[in-house]
Amino acid sequence: MRFRLALAGALAAAWAAAATAGAALNPQHAGLQVALRAQGLYLGPIDGIVGPRTVAAVRTFQRAHRLRVTGLADLPTRRELGPLGTPLFGSRTLRRGDFGWDVSVLQFLLVRHGVRVPVNAYMDGPTVAGVRRYQAQLRLNPDGVAGPATFAALGLQSHVPVKTVRVGVATVQRYVVRPGDSLTAIARAHGTSLGRLLRLNGLDPARPLLIGTKLRLPAAVHSVAPTAVAASNADAVRSSLDRWAAYYGVDPHLAHALAWMESGYNNSMVSSVGAQGVMQLLPTTWSYVEDVLIGHKVSDHGPDGNIHVGMAYIHHLLAAFGGDEQLALAAWYQGERSVRANGPLQVSKVFVANVLALKQRM
Repeated sequence: MRFRLALAGALAAAWAAAATAGAALNPQHAGLQVALRAQGLYLGPIDGIVGPRTVAAVRTFQRAHRLRVTGLADLPTRRELGPLGTPLFGSRTLRRGDFGWDVSVLQFLLVRHGVRVPVNAYMDGPTVAGVRRYQAQLRLNPDGVAGPATFAALGLQSHVPVKTVRVGVATVQRYVVRPGDSLTAIARAHGTSLGRLLRLNGLDPARPLLIGTKLRLPAAVHSVAPTAVAASNADAVRSSLDRWAAYYGVDPHLAHALAWMESGYNNSMVSSVGAQGVMQLLPTTWSYVEDVLIGHKVSDHGPDGNIHVGMAYIHHLLAAFGGDEQLALAAWYQGERSVRANGPLQVSKVFVANVLALKQRM
């Protein structure tokens, strides 16, 4: 569909972020966050830090699956998360092709140690290469296999308990004074008192309030509403993938694998080249599908519409290459015309191999 480094745009929002000083970081939580992202319930950074969005996402998942709502990633919850919910990091040696929670944690730890790899729960080529680079730096055997010696070098040799307990976060807001504002009205609108607003900003109530003045508002502790994190629920994404795959005669396992590799089921994803949504479609691809393949406009640009267009396009590519999934996926990645003229490029072959490997697990 477009040139880009394999997987670089697929889960761009899932790159592990550096932990803020003093925050409670548990590397196992990176695995939890990736699993919740696959459910469409957590769209924050993969940072291994317990936070209100992670807690809210766990609670929403538990309610949806009729589990005891604790906000904790307990064993029943992790089992219900499927292959992304197990096993915990440190319980097995990781090799190319492995998939699961522990791979996410490995990738997170590599990024924290300065080795840039995707954080997508799949022990793919880039991840194996990253393990080798890290092993070479530490003068370990650079075999790309993550076992006890590599775990020890990463600073996590065995299970680290998974516990998610914090339910709120303090935020300091700022407000810029606009025409017609008064201190009394600002205080009332933001649920505080005039006296507190004056003290926080060192203001004299006898002096005029100038337009453009930047005010500090009192910190507030709030929880993230479950409906906010569930706005892109992956259950709906999976249902849509199944429905449109059946409509166009596409293997649903292939559809799920392609969607996960492209976006992690995240419809808010926008790549650096402008590809959008669950299927990471370029505007030109969207227009081509509407004008040539479907013959009408797809007004729904939400997850279902994005998946509709994506399934129509991969159906076309499969038909164009006689059902050959490898060539169809290569054409999805680099363009149909390019595949016909040059064959699959090496970078496309990596993408194709990763999608087909995931197809067996989705």
